[in-house]
Amino acid sequence: MTEALPDWPTFGLTDDVRPALRQAREAGEAAALVTIAALDGGGPRPVGTQMVVARDILSGFLSGGCVEGDVVFHARACLADGAPRRLIYGEGSPWPDIRLLCGARMELLVEPIAADDPAAGRLLEFEAARQPGVWISDGERRAFEPPETAKAWQGAISRRHEPKTRLVVIGGDPTAMAIAALGAQAEFETTLVRPRGPLEGPGLPGVAYRRDGPAEALAAIGVDPCTAVAASSHEAEIDHEALIAALPSPAFYVGALGARRRLPERLARLRAAQVHEADIARLKAPIGLDLGGKAPWEVAVAVIGEITQARYKP
Repeated sequence: MTEALPDWPTFGLTDDVRPALRQAREAGEAAALVTIAALDGGGPRPVGTQMVVARDILSGFLSGGCVEGDVVFHARACLADGAPRRLIYGEGSPWPDIRLLCGARMELLVEPIAADDPAAGRLLEFEAARQPGVWISDGERRAFEPPETAKAWQGAISRRHEPKTRLVVIGGDPTAMAIAALGAQAEFETTLVRPRGPLEGPGLPGVAYRRDGPAEALAAIGVDPCTAVAASSHEAEIDHEALIAALPSPAFYVGALGARRRLPERLARLRAAQVHEADIARLKAPIGLDLGGKAPWEVAVAVIGEITQARYKP
């Protein structure tokens, strides 16, 4: 009962199902939404992980490849008859030949999402407004509510959706470009800001480009609690302007590239600019996890790693 999948599961590189749901909705087509409803004994993906299957759409990954082919088969059956399904893999499964190599037991909810589904519409509205919300569903009835009012009913699962991480990189050298490029690959909403830079951007896939000053760029882009700012221009004045704008903002992460021996001077300048001590204390400098490498891609890995750590362990 499995469906043949592509040789390379590139569809699993995307963890956010909202773009796939939007694509199906805009095409006027139904989609099957698959959610890990329960998990016992560990597993490669946590409860709440989701996958979308539609006529020409496959997005998301639920395991290490153990169950995806069978899940897609059932998802297409769900689209054909419009009936939700509960699938079990591992102990108690009706398909004992399909095993998770980690030995886990996984329960999945497969539900059909019509192109005009109101709950899916609200999920996408919240995404556009960069507001968190909670998906609640039992397969037949579903809702999408703000976290403060969301309450799952008996038999329903719930899955919180956060705004996409927004990354603003200040700079234009290879290190800044590497940080921006890796951020985009990590599915961050990424903008590279190079004040007075060339009219054309560097052409990095998934990376927007601005050439105004840091303060103006941050104001135009919008800084919210899901925004990270990486000041990495190698120009003291530009990075200083970026930090003055970013540190008092709601950004969950603000980092600055530079030598550790220059940090006291940088902090003194921020204090002279009347940046509050509590805001200065938020600064990550030198930027990035201490991995030892100094090459552009090595620094980029350290920075994206530190941003990811800050997002999940504030």
